[in-house]
Amino acid sequence: MEEKTGLSRRTFLGVSALGVLGLAGCGGGGPAAPQVDVQVPQALLDQAASLRGGSVGMLSQKLYSEAANQALDKSLQVFAQATGTTVRNDLVSGDAGDMVAKMDAEVKAGTSRDFAFVSDRRFVGQLHNLGALTDVTDVVDEMRKLYGEPATEASTYCVFNGRWFAIPYHFIASAMYLRKDWYQEKGLPLKPHYTWEELRDNALEVSDPAKRRFGWGLTVNRSGDANGFIANVVNTYGGAIADNTGTKVVFNSPETVAAVTFIGDIYTNPKYTPMLPPGIGSWTDSSNNENWLAQILGLTLNQFSVYADSKTKNNPVYANTHPFNGATGPAIDKPLAFGESNSFVVFKGAKNPALAKLVAKYMVSGSALLGVAKGAPCLVNPSWDKVWDSDPYYTSGDPAFPALREQTRTPLPVATRTGFKFPQAPSPGEQAATAAYLLTDMMQSVIQGARPADAVAATHARIVQIFEQQGYKQ
Repeated sequence: MEEKTGLSRRTFLGVSALGVLGLAGCGGGGPAAPQVDVQVPQALLDQAASLRGGSVGMLSQKLYSEAANQALDKSLQVFAQATGTTVRNDLVSGDAGDMVAKMDAEVKAGTSRDFAFVSDRRFVGQLHNLGALTDVTDVVDEMRKLYGEPATEASTYCVFNGRWFAIPYHFIASAMYLRKDWYQEKGLPLKPHYTWEELRDNALEVSDPAKRRFGWGLTVNRSGDANGFIANVVNTYGGAIADNTGTKVVFNSPETVAAVTFIGDIYTNPKYTPMLPPGIGSWTDSSNNENWLAQILGLTLNQFSVYADSKTKNNPVYANTHPFNGATGPAIDKPLAFGESNSFVVFKGAKNPALAKLVAKYMVSGSALLGVAKGAPCLVNPSWDKVWDSDPYYTSGDPAFPALREQTRTPLPVATRTGFKFPQAPSPGEQAATAAYLLTDMMQSVIQGARPADAVAATHARIVQIFEQQGYKQ
Protein backbone atom coordinates (compact mmCIF):
# COMPACT_ATOMS: atom_id res chain seq x y z
CA MET A 1 0.00 0.00 0.00
CA GLU A 2 1.00 3.61 -0.14
CA GLU A 3 0.96 4.39 3.58
CA LYS A 4 3.59 3.91 6.22
CA THR A 5 3.00 3.94 9.93
CA GLY A 6 3.55 6.98 12.11
CA LEU A 7 1.87 10.31 12.60
CA SER A 8 3.32 13.77 12.40
CA ARG A 9 1.87 17.25 12.29
CA ARG A 10 2.59 19.99 9.80
CA THR A 11 1.30 23.49 10.47
CA PHE A 12 1.21 26.12 7.74
CA LEU A 13 0.57 29.71 8.76
CA GLY A 14 -0.52 32.39 6.36
CA VAL A 15 1.34 35.71 6.42
CA SER A 16 -1.85 37.70 6.80
CA ALA A 17 -3.13 35.38 9.49
CA LEU A 18 -0.35 35.60 12.06
CA GLY A 19 2.33 37.70 10.41
CA VAL A 20 4.76 34.84 9.70
CA LEU A 21 5.06 31.84 7.43
CA GLY A 22 5.85 28.71 9.44
CA LEU A 23 6.59 25.11 8.49
CA ALA A 24 6.69 22.88 11.55
CA GLY A 25 7.24 19.17 11.96
CA CYS A 26 8.72 18.40 8.57
CA GLY A 27 11.98 16.97 9.86
CA GLY A 28 15.07 16.39 7.81
CA GLY A 29 16.36 13.79 5.43
CA GLY A 30 14.59 11.99 2.62
CA PRO A 31 14.22 13.07 -0.99
CA ALA A 32 13.40 16.68 -1.69
CA ALA A 33 10.02 17.68 -3.02
CA PRO A 34 9.87 18.04 -6.83
CA GLN A 35 10.52 21.53 -8.12
CA VAL A 36 7.11 22.80 -9.15
CA ASP A 37 6.01 26.43 -9.20
CA VAL A 38 2.89 26.03 -7.06
CA GLN A 39 0.25 28.69 -7.61
CA VAL A 40 -3.21 29.36 -6.18
CA PRO A 41 -5.65 30.17 -9.01
CA GLN A 42 -7.12 33.67 -8.90
CA ALA A 43 -10.66 32.30 -8.71
CA LEU A 44 -9.81 30.51 -5.47
CA LEU A 45 -8.03 33.57 -4.12
CA ASP A 46 -11.22 35.53 -4.71
CA GLN A 47 -13.29 32.88 -2.88
CA ALA A 48 -10.80 32.91 0.00
CA ALA A 49 -10.98 36.68 0.53
CA SER A 50 -13.73 36.41 3.12
CA LEU A 51 -11.89 33.58 4.93
CA ARG A 52 -8.61 35.39 5.64
CA GLY A 53 -7.40 34.82 9.18
CA GLY A 54 -9.30 31.53 9.43
CA SER A 55 -7.82 28.14 10.23
CA VAL A 56 -8.59 24.57 9.28
CA GLY A 57 -7.50 21.14 10.52
CA MET A 58 -6.76 18.38 8.03
CA LEU A 59 -5.99 14.67 8.37
CA SER A 60 -4.26 12.86 5.51
CA GLN A 61 -3.22 9.31 4.78
CA LYS A 62 0.54 9.28 4.67
CA LEU A 63 1.79 8.61 1.16
CA TYR A 64 4.49 6.01 0.67
CA SER A 65 6.74 8.53 -1.08
CA GLU A 66 8.28 11.05 1.30
CA ALA A 67 8.92 13.34 -1.66
CA ALA A 68 5.17 13.33 -2.32
CA ASN A 69 4.46 14.12 1.35
CA GLN A 70 6.85 17.07 1.12
CA ALA A 71 5.22 18.24 -2.10
CA LEU A 72 1.81 18.07 -0.42
CA ASP A 73 3.23 20.15 2.42
CA LYS A 74 4.50 22.70 -0.07
CA SER A 75 1.10 22.99 -1.74
CA LEU A 76 -0.60 23.58 1.61
CA GLN A 77 2.10 26.07 2.59
CA VAL A 78 1.59 28.08 -0.60
CA PHE A 79 -2.17 28.09 -0.10
CA ALA A 80 -1.88 29.27 3.50
CA GLN A 81 0.51 32.08 2.57
CA ALA A 82 -1.51 33.23 -0.43
CA THR A 83 -4.85 33.21 1.36
CA GLY A 84 -3.76 34.40 4.81
CA THR A 85 -5.10 31.27 6.49
CA THR A 86 -3.70 28.51 8.72
CA VAL A 87 -3.72 24.85 7.70
CA ARG A 88 -2.82 22.13 10.21
CA ASN A 89 -2.22 18.72 8.67
CA ASP A 90 -1.80 15.45 10.57
CA LEU A 91 -0.42 12.42 8.73
CA VAL A 92 -1.67 8.98 9.71
CA SER A 93 -1.37 5.40 8.44
CA GLY A 94 -4.51 3.96 6.89
CA ASP A 95 -3.40 0.46 7.87
CA ALA A 96 -3.41 0.98 11.64
CA GLY A 97 -6.81 -0.74 11.88
CA ASP A 98 -8.48 1.81 14.18
CA MET A 99 -8.45 4.94 12.04
CA VAL A 100 -12.22 5.03 11.42
CA ALA A 101 -13.02 4.39 15.07
CA LYS A 102 -10.77 7.26 16.14
CA MET A 103 -12.23 9.63 13.53
CA ASP A 104 -15.77 8.76 14.57
CA ALA A 105 -14.98 9.23 18.26
CA GLU A 106 -13.50 12.65 17.56
CA VAL A 107 -16.53 13.70 15.50
CA LYS A 108 -18.92 12.63 18.27
CA ALA A 109 -16.78 14.42 20.87
CA GLY A 110 -16.60 17.60 18.79
CA THR A 111 -12.80 17.47 18.60
CA SER A 112 -12.27 16.29 15.03
CA ARG A 113 -10.33 18.02 12.29
CA ASP A 114 -12.41 19.83 9.73
CA PHE A 115 -11.65 17.46 6.88
CA ALA A 116 -9.45 14.60 5.68
CA PHE A 117 -8.46 12.67 2.62
CA VAL A 118 -8.80 8.91 2.83
CA SER A 119 -9.20 5.96 0.48
CA ASP A 120 -12.77 6.05 -0.83
CA ARG A 121 -12.86 2.27 -1.29
CA ARG A 122 -11.65 1.47 2.21
CA PHE A 123 -13.08 4.14 4.47
CA VAL A 124 -15.75 6.45 3.06
CA GLY A 125 -18.57 3.92 3.38
CA GLN A 126 -17.78 3.29 7.04
CA LEU A 127 -17.58 6.99 7.85
CA HIS A 128 -20.85 7.72 6.06
CA ASN A 129 -22.60 4.85 7.82
CA LEU A 130 -21.48 6.27 11.16
CA GLY A 131 -23.00 9.63 10.26
CA ALA A 132 -19.63 11.37 10.41
CA LEU A 133 -19.67 13.11 7.00
CA THR A 134 -21.32 16.14 5.45
CA ASP A 135 -22.82 16.33 1.97
CA VAL A 136 -20.33 17.80 -0.55
CA THR A 137 -22.43 17.46 -3.70
CA ASP A 138 -22.21 21.21 -4.28
CA VAL A 139 -18.41 21.03 -4.47
CA VAL A 140 -18.42 18.03 -6.82
CA ASP A 141 -20.97 19.69 -9.12
CA GLU A 142 -18.81 22.81 -9.27
CA MET A 143 -15.71 20.77 -10.04
CA ARG A 144 -17.43 18.79 -12.78
CA LYS A 145 -17.93 22.03 -14.69
CA LEU A 146 -14.20 22.71 -14.46
CA TYR A 147 -12.60 19.28 -14.73
CA GLY A 148 -15.09 16.92 -16.37
CA GLU A 149 -15.89 13.60 -14.73
CA PRO A 150 -13.98 11.92 -11.88
CA ALA A 151 -12.73 8.33 -12.05
CA THR A 152 -15.60 5.91 -12.59
CA GLU A 153 -14.91 4.08 -9.33
CA ALA A 154 -15.68 7.26 -7.34
CA SER A 155 -19.35 7.11 -8.33
CA THR A 156 -19.56 3.83 -6.44
CA TYR A 157 -17.53 4.64 -3.34
CA CYS A 158 -18.33 8.34 -2.77
CA VAL A 159 -22.06 8.53 -3.59
CA PHE A 160 -24.90 7.54 -1.26
CA ASN A 161 -28.55 7.93 -2.24
CA GLY A 162 -27.52 10.10 -5.15
CA ARG A 163 -25.48 12.52 -3.03
CA TRP A 164 -21.70 12.91 -2.86
CA PHE A 165 -20.08 12.57 0.57
CA ALA A 166 -16.48 12.63 -0.65
CA ILE A 167 -14.57 14.72 -3.20
CA PRO A 168 -12.21 12.66 -5.41
CA TYR A 169 -8.65 13.95 -4.92
CA HIS A 170 -6.13 11.72 -6.68
CA PHE A 171 -6.47 8.33 -8.35
CA ILE A 172 -4.53 5.26 -7.22
CA ALA A 173 -4.41 2.49 -9.79
CA SER A 174 -4.33 -1.21 -8.98
CA ALA A 175 -1.52 -3.20 -10.53
CA MET A 176 0.83 -6.13 -10.34
CA TYR A 177 4.50 -6.27 -11.31
CA LEU A 178 6.80 -9.00 -12.54
CA ARG A 179 10.45 -9.19 -13.50
CA LYS A 180 10.35 -9.12 -17.27
CA ASP A 181 14.04 -10.04 -17.56
CA TRP A 182 13.49 -13.22 -15.54
CA TYR A 183 10.45 -14.08 -17.64
CA GLN A 184 12.34 -13.46 -20.86
CA GLU A 185 15.22 -15.70 -19.73
CA LYS A 186 12.72 -18.55 -19.35
CA GLY A 187 10.85 -17.75 -22.55
CA LEU A 188 7.69 -16.81 -20.66
CA PRO A 189 5.32 -14.32 -22.32
CA LEU A 190 4.73 -10.77 -21.10
CA LYS A 191 0.98 -10.23 -21.17
CA PRO A 192 -1.57 -7.63 -20.05
CA HIS A 193 -2.90 -10.14 -17.52
CA TYR A 194 -2.53 -13.77 -16.41
CA THR A 195 -4.55 -16.33 -14.50
CA TRP A 196 -3.62 -16.83 -10.86
CA GLU A 197 -2.49 -20.36 -11.73
CA GLU A 198 -0.20 -19.04 -14.47
CA LEU A 199 1.38 -16.57 -12.08
CA ARG A 200 1.97 -19.30 -9.49
CA ASP A 201 3.53 -21.67 -12.01
CA ASN A 202 5.64 -18.96 -13.63
CA ALA A 203 6.86 -17.80 -10.21
CA LEU A 204 8.16 -21.29 -9.51
CA GLU A 205 9.84 -21.52 -12.90
CA VAL A 206 11.79 -18.27 -12.57
CA SER A 207 12.87 -18.96 -8.98
CA ASP A 208 16.46 -19.79 -8.08
CA PRO A 209 17.20 -19.47 -4.34
CA ALA A 210 20.93 -19.92 -4.99
CA LYS A 211 20.83 -16.67 -6.97
CA ARG A 212 18.45 -15.03 -4.46
CA ARG A 213 15.63 -15.11 -6.98
CA PHE A 214 12.23 -15.74 -5.44
CA GLY A 215 9.35 -15.73 -7.88
CA TRP A 216 6.46 -15.10 -5.47
CA GLY A 217 6.34 -11.82 -3.53
CA LEU A 218 2.82 -11.89 -2.05
CA THR A 219 2.25 -12.34 1.67
CA VAL A 220 -0.84 -13.39 3.62
CA ASN A 221 0.38 -11.83 6.86
CA ARG A 222 -1.68 -8.99 8.37
CA SER A 223 -1.29 -6.08 5.95
CA GLY A 224 -3.29 -4.07 3.46
CA ASP A 225 -1.51 -5.76 0.55
CA ALA A 226 -2.45 -9.21 1.84
CA ASN A 227 -6.07 -8.12 2.27
CA GLY A 228 -6.13 -6.99 -1.35
CA PHE A 229 -4.48 -10.18 -2.61
CA ILE A 230 -6.81 -12.55 -0.76
CA ALA A 231 -9.95 -10.60 -1.66
CA ASN A 232 -8.94 -10.47 -5.32
CA VAL A 233 -8.41 -14.23 -5.53
CA VAL A 234 -11.74 -14.86 -3.79
CA ASN A 235 -13.56 -12.48 -6.15
CA THR A 236 -11.98 -13.82 -9.34
CA TYR A 237 -12.83 -17.36 -8.23
CA GLY A 238 -16.47 -16.26 -7.90
CA GLY A 239 -16.80 -15.55 -4.19
CA ALA A 240 -17.41 -12.38 -2.23
CA ILE A 241 -17.71 -11.16 1.34
CA ALA A 242 -21.17 -9.66 0.75
CA ASP A 243 -23.87 -9.65 -1.90
CA ASN A 244 -24.11 -6.81 -4.40
CA THR A 245 -26.13 -4.67 -1.99
CA GLY A 246 -23.30 -4.80 0.53
CA THR A 247 -25.68 -5.85 3.31
CA LYS A 248 -25.86 -9.67 3.22
CA VAL A 249 -22.84 -11.83 4.10
CA VAL A 250 -22.28 -14.55 1.46
CA PHE A 251 -18.67 -15.46 2.18
CA ASN A 252 -19.14 -19.18 2.87
CA SER A 253 -19.43 -20.55 -0.66
CA PRO A 254 -17.77 -23.32 -2.71
CA GLU A 255 -16.03 -20.62 -4.76
CA THR A 256 -14.50 -19.01 -1.68
CA VAL A 257 -13.35 -22.42 -0.41
CA ALA A 258 -11.70 -23.11 -3.77
CA ALA A 259 -9.89 -19.75 -3.66
CA VAL A 260 -8.69 -20.30 -0.10
CA THR A 261 -7.54 -23.80 -1.03
CA PHE A 262 -5.52 -22.37 -3.91
CA ILE A 263 -3.87 -19.71 -1.75
CA GLY A 264 -3.19 -22.06 1.14
CA ASP A 265 -1.48 -24.59 -1.12
CA ILE A 266 1.12 -22.01 -2.14
CA TYR A 267 2.29 -21.52 1.45
CA THR A 268 2.00 -25.14 2.66
CA ASN A 269 2.98 -27.31 -0.29
CA PRO A 270 6.74 -28.06 -0.25
CA LYS A 271 6.67 -27.88 -4.04
CA TYR A 272 6.41 -24.10 -3.84
CA THR A 273 8.96 -23.50 -1.09
CA PRO A 274 11.74 -22.46 -3.55
CA MET A 275 9.67 -19.51 -4.78
CA LEU A 276 8.90 -18.05 -1.33
CA PRO A 277 11.41 -15.47 -0.03
CA PRO A 278 12.69 -15.79 3.55
CA GLY A 279 10.41 -14.14 6.09
CA ILE A 280 7.39 -13.78 3.78
CA GLY A 281 5.16 -15.14 6.53
CA SER A 282 5.83 -12.07 8.69
CA TRP A 283 5.84 -9.35 6.03
CA THR A 284 4.13 -6.02 6.64
CA ASP A 285 2.95 -3.52 4.04
CA SER A 286 6.41 -2.13 3.37
CA SER A 287 8.12 -5.53 3.09
CA ASN A 288 7.15 -6.34 -0.48
CA ASN A 289 8.27 -2.85 -1.54
CA GLU A 290 11.62 -3.32 0.16
CA ASN A 291 12.18 -6.79 -1.25
CA TRP A 292 11.12 -5.74 -4.75
CA LEU A 293 13.56 -2.83 -4.63
CA ALA A 294 16.23 -5.25 -3.36
CA GLN A 295 15.69 -7.09 -6.68
CA ILE A 296 15.02 -10.52 -5.19
CA LEU A 297 11.34 -10.87 -6.18
CA GLY A 298 9.83 -11.99 -9.45
CA LEU A 299 6.25 -10.92 -8.74
CA THR A 300 4.40 -8.62 -6.39
CA LEU A 301 1.05 -6.91 -6.04
CA ASN A 302 1.17 -3.28 -5.00
CA GLN A 303 -0.15 0.13 -5.77
CA PHE A 304 2.29 2.15 -7.86
CA SER A 305 4.28 3.11 -4.76
CA VAL A 306 6.99 0.54 -5.49
CA TYR A 307 7.07 1.59 -9.15
CA ALA A 308 7.39 5.24 -8.14
CA ASP A 309 10.17 4.45 -5.70
CA SER A 310 12.19 2.50 -8.25
CA LYS A 311 11.89 5.34 -10.75
CA THR A 312 12.65 8.28 -8.44
CA LYS A 313 15.60 6.48 -6.83
CA ASN A 314 17.04 5.21 -10.13
CA ASN A 315 16.79 1.60 -9.01
CA PRO A 316 17.74 -0.82 -11.83
CA VAL A 317 14.58 -2.83 -11.18
CA TYR A 318 12.55 -0.04 -12.82
CA ALA A 319 13.86 -0.93 -16.28
CA ASN A 320 13.14 -4.60 -15.63
CA THR A 321 9.56 -4.10 -14.39
CA HIS A 322 6.55 -5.29 -16.35
CA PRO A 323 3.44 -3.70 -14.81
CA PHE A 324 0.16 -5.39 -15.65
CA ASN A 325 -3.47 -5.03 -14.64
CA GLY A 326 -3.74 -8.13 -12.49
CA ALA A 327 -4.95 -11.72 -12.59
CA THR A 328 -8.07 -13.57 -13.63
CA GLY A 329 -9.77 -16.61 -12.16
CA PRO A 330 -12.41 -19.21 -12.98
CA ALA A 331 -15.25 -16.68 -12.64
CA ILE A 332 -13.94 -13.84 -14.80
CA ASP A 333 -11.77 -13.40 -17.89
CA LYS A 334 -10.40 -9.95 -17.14
CA PRO A 335 -8.79 -8.50 -14.03
CA LEU A 336 -10.84 -6.66 -11.43
CA ALA A 337 -8.73 -3.54 -11.86
CA PHE A 338 -10.52 -0.25 -11.31
CA GLY A 339 -8.42 1.37 -8.59
CA GLU A 340 -9.57 3.83 -5.96
CA SER A 341 -9.25 7.49 -5.15
CA ASN A 342 -7.93 9.22 -2.11
CA SER A 343 -10.88 11.53 -1.54
CA PHE A 344 -11.61 14.53 0.67
CA VAL A 345 -14.34 14.23 3.29
CA VAL A 346 -15.66 17.06 5.45
CA PHE A 347 -16.62 15.98 8.95
CA LYS A 348 -19.88 16.86 10.64
CA GLY A 349 -19.30 19.61 13.14
CA ALA A 350 -16.36 21.02 11.16
CA LYS A 351 -15.45 24.41 12.57
CA ASN A 352 -14.59 25.90 9.18
CA PRO A 353 -16.26 23.80 6.44
CA ALA A 354 -16.07 26.60 3.87
CA LEU A 355 -12.27 26.75 4.15
CA ALA A 356 -12.02 22.96 4.16
CA LYS A 357 -13.94 22.76 0.86
CA LEU A 358 -11.77 25.49 -0.62
CA VAL A 359 -8.56 23.64 0.24
CA ALA A 360 -10.00 20.50 -1.35
CA LYS A 361 -10.87 22.34 -4.57
CA TYR A 362 -7.34 23.76 -4.69
CA MET A 363 -5.55 20.45 -4.07
CA VAL A 364 -7.19 18.36 -6.81
CA SER A 365 -5.75 20.18 -9.81
CA GLY A 366 -3.07 22.39 -11.28
CA SER A 367 0.32 22.87 -9.71
CA ALA A 368 -0.98 21.86 -6.26
CA LEU A 369 -1.46 18.28 -7.50
CA LEU A 370 1.41 18.28 -10.00
CA GLY A 371 4.14 18.42 -7.38
CA VAL A 372 2.59 15.56 -5.41
CA ALA A 373 2.19 13.53 -8.61
CA LYS A 374 5.82 14.06 -9.59
CA GLY A 375 6.90 13.04 -6.10
CA ALA A 376 5.12 9.70 -6.50
CA PRO A 377 5.09 9.00 -10.26
CA CYS A 378 2.21 6.77 -11.35
CA LEU A 379 1.06 6.37 -7.73
CA VAL A 380 -0.59 9.80 -7.46
CA ASN A 381 -2.62 10.47 -10.60
CA PRO A 382 -5.45 12.84 -11.54
CA SER A 383 -8.90 11.63 -10.54
CA TRP A 384 -10.58 14.14 -12.87
CA ASP A 385 -10.61 13.65 -16.63
CA LYS A 386 -9.58 17.13 -17.76
CA VAL A 387 -6.78 17.32 -15.20
CA TRP A 388 -5.00 14.61 -17.20
CA ASP A 389 -4.68 17.17 -20.02
CA SER A 390 -3.54 20.01 -17.76
CA ASP A 391 0.19 19.32 -17.99
CA PRO A 392 2.48 17.41 -20.42
CA TYR A 393 3.76 15.37 -17.48
CA TYR A 394 0.50 13.39 -17.35
CA THR A 395 0.66 12.51 -21.03
CA SER A 396 4.37 11.85 -21.54
CA GLY A 397 5.97 11.59 -18.09
CA ASP A 398 5.97 7.79 -17.96
CA PRO A 399 5.05 4.93 -20.33
CA ALA A 400 2.46 3.71 -17.80
CA PHE A 401 0.34 6.87 -17.88
CA PRO A 402 -1.96 5.99 -20.82
CA ALA A 403 -2.98 2.70 -19.18
CA LEU A 404 -3.48 4.45 -15.86
CA ARG A 405 -5.78 7.01 -17.41
CA GLU A 406 -7.79 4.28 -19.09
CA GLN A 407 -8.23 2.61 -15.71
CA THR A 408 -9.96 5.77 -14.46
CA ARG A 409 -12.47 5.32 -17.31
CA THR A 410 -13.11 1.59 -16.81
CA PRO A 411 -16.81 0.87 -17.47
CA LEU A 412 -18.29 -0.34 -14.21
CA PRO A 413 -19.48 -2.56 -12.73
CA VAL A 414 -17.58 -5.66 -13.90
CA ALA A 415 -19.59 -8.87 -13.52
CA THR A 416 -18.39 -12.35 -12.60
CA ARG A 417 -20.05 -15.52 -13.81
CA THR A 418 -21.41 -16.08 -10.31
CA GLY A 419 -23.46 -12.89 -10.44
CA PHE A 420 -21.32 -10.55 -8.35
CA LYS A 421 -20.74 -7.10 -9.79
CA PHE A 422 -17.62 -5.15 -8.85
CA PRO A 423 -17.25 -2.66 -7.41
CA GLN A 424 -20.19 -3.57 -5.25
CA ALA A 425 -22.26 -1.07 -3.30
CA PRO A 426 -20.14 0.52 -0.57
CA SER A 427 -20.37 -1.82 2.40
CA PRO A 428 -19.43 -0.54 5.86
CA GLY A 429 -19.57 -4.15 7.03
CA GLU A 430 -17.11 -5.34 4.40
CA GLN A 431 -14.80 -2.38 5.01
CA ALA A 432 -14.83 -3.06 8.75
CA ALA A 433 -14.27 -6.80 8.29
CA THR A 434 -11.34 -6.13 5.99
CA ALA A 435 -9.85 -3.57 8.37
CA ALA A 436 -10.07 -6.16 11.16
CA TYR A 437 -7.83 -8.48 9.09
CA LEU A 438 -10.30 -11.36 9.09
CA LEU A 439 -9.06 -12.50 5.66
CA THR A 440 -5.43 -12.69 6.71
CA ASP A 441 -6.36 -14.40 9.98
CA MET A 442 -8.26 -16.98 7.95
CA MET A 443 -5.23 -17.73 5.80
CA GLN A 444 -2.99 -18.01 8.84
CA SER A 445 -5.31 -20.66 10.25
CA VAL A 446 -5.08 -22.61 6.98
CA ILE A 447 -1.29 -22.41 7.04
CA GLN A 448 -1.38 -23.73 10.60
CA GLY A 449 -3.40 -26.76 9.50
CA ALA A 450 -7.09 -25.85 9.40
CA ARG A 451 -9.14 -27.24 6.52
CA PRO A 452 -9.99 -24.45 4.05
CA ALA A 453 -13.71 -25.20 4.34
CA ASP A 454 -13.55 -24.92 8.13
CA ALA A 455 -11.52 -21.71 7.99
CA VAL A 456 -14.00 -20.15 5.56
CA ALA A 457 -16.97 -21.14 7.71
CA ALA A 458 -15.36 -19.71 10.86
CA THR A 459 -14.49 -16.48 9.05
CA HIS A 460 -18.03 -16.21 7.70
CA ALA A 461 -19.31 -16.31 11.28
CA ARG A 462 -16.89 -13.56 12.34
CA ILE A 463 -17.91 -11.42 9.36
CA VAL A 464 -21.58 -11.84 10.31
CA GLN A 465 -20.81 -10.51 13.78
CA ILE A 466 -19.16 -7.39 12.31
CA PHE A 467 -22.04 -6.78 9.90
CA GLU A 468 -24.52 -7.01 12.73
CA GLN A 469 -22.42 -4.60 14.77
CA GLN A 470 -22.74 -2.21 11.83
CA GLY A 471 -26.54 -2.59 11.95
CA TYR A 472 -27.04 -5.19 9.20
CA LYS A 473 -29.03 -8.11 10.59
CA GLN A 474 -28.20 -11.39 8.88
